[in-house]
Amino acid sequence: MFTGIVTDIGKVLELEQKGDLRARIGTSYDVAGIDLGASIACNGVCLTVIALGRAPQNWFDVQISAESVSKTNIGGWAEGTRLNLERALKVGDELGGHIVSGHVDGVAEVVAIRPEGDSLRVTFRAPETLAKFIAPKGSVALNGTSLTVNEVEGCDFGINFIPHTQAVTTWNEVAVGQKINLEVDTMARYVARLREWA
Repeated sequence: MFTGIVTDIGKVLELEQKGDLRARIGTSYDVAGIDLGASIACNGVCLTVIALGRAPQNWFDVQISAESVSKTNIGGWAEGTRLNLERALKVGDELGGHIVSGHVDGVAEVVAIRPEGDSLRVTFRAPETLAKFIAPKGSVALNGTSLTVNEVEGCDFGINFIPHTQAVTTWNEVAVGQKINLEVDTMARYVARLREWA
């Protein structure tokens, strides 16, 4: 489990397709404090650490299944791609965002960007099958960042990025046409499922 509060910006150092996709990700995390088998959310995708190292910088390796590649924006990763990182929630940690599983539901697309005061207003288009789970003032995780939805119109929804969020995540690099990992709020999913049984 995660909170959607990004704690590091990593960088893809290497990609190797050998059976599954293997990625080496540079990080400022102290790798001495990461166990093999630990979960780290990389742009919102919960991935398992399979190797660690410190030279030439701190890094960890993850193995990514074809299923994960097909359901996320991982297929667009290249060497140098910057990633929002979050380590798994520990008992007693502050829950500053919302409950995020790291199981991406689908890929949204950035359809518009405009400045709004010091902030940035970004409009995303969700897949039609996921749009029903997105509500004004509800939560979503986009590329692993816990965010509040401002407005919804059909499959389009707006998010306001304050300067702090832009500074500590990769959202200062957002561009129209980008594919973004989308995880809808777990509570919305359960409410919809309960309504099916009502």
